[in-house]
Amino acid sequence: MSSDSVLVENRGAVRIVTLNRPDKRNAIDIAVRLELASAIENAGQDASVRAIVLTGAGSAFCSGGDITSMERMSPERAMERTQLAQRVIRAIWNAGKPVVAAVEGSAFGAGVALAAACDRVVAASDARFATTFTNVGLAGDMGTFASLPSRVGAARARQMLMLPTPIDAPTALDMGLVDALVEPGTALTAALADAERLAAGPTRAYGVIKSMLAAGSALSPFELLDLEAEHQSQLFDSDDFAEGIAAFREKRRPQFGSAPP
Repeated sequence: MSSDSVLVENRGAVRIVTLNRPDKRNAIDIAVRLELASAIENAGQDASVRAIVLTGAGSAFCSGGDITSMERMSPERAMERTQLAQRVIRAIWNAGKPVVAAVEGSAFGAGVALAAACDRVVAASDARFATTFTNVGLAGDMGTFASLPSRVGAARARQMLMLPTPIDAPTALDMGLVDALVEPGTALTAALADAERLAAGPTRAYGVIKSMLAAGSALSPFELLDLEAEHQSQLFDSDDFAEGIAAFREKRRPQFGSAPP
């Protein structure tokens, strides 16, 4: 279901979720947080959706939190507000299927965090990125301290957060913040092509990859071995694995189709 500020569209097995506040450069206020989280959660729970594309309408991906909706408040009230932002990132991480960001224009503050939380980031070659939380005396939320270091390393994340100078798209690619660059105006088309390719793949295996990479930093190598074995043994009993083996023996492309559990 679409709302005014978050649009939802299906393209086959791919669901496109679009931030739709172009007049605000897709800044995220409380209503957007709720609608965006619900849209991604619904996509994650819908077995007919096998990949998700996240993008922004107009000339920007997301300019960050809507500062016009912010004011000084008690920690208790601020915690409620912040947890709504965290819910969006939890939805991306828990989706159990690939999430691809299509970035045009600027991704600032929470916009960087939102893109970095995705499994793949496709950006226009003229896009710009900046973690601008400190400009208003904040440190960062929306998974910044997990996603950003995992993409660019702790040292670069520290510099990006403390000295929020805008980074151009080629630099973002070199750093690992972006996974692919395309011509301006084509990020969504390219992201859709990637998402369609992912949608044709083994969704359950992708879900395992997401959860294993998320758990990696919290577990010892030996714990990871056990968890790998547990997931892999379950996948051996999946429809996707059976189809993959059958396709190999029959010398054809596999037609994956099992939904995540």
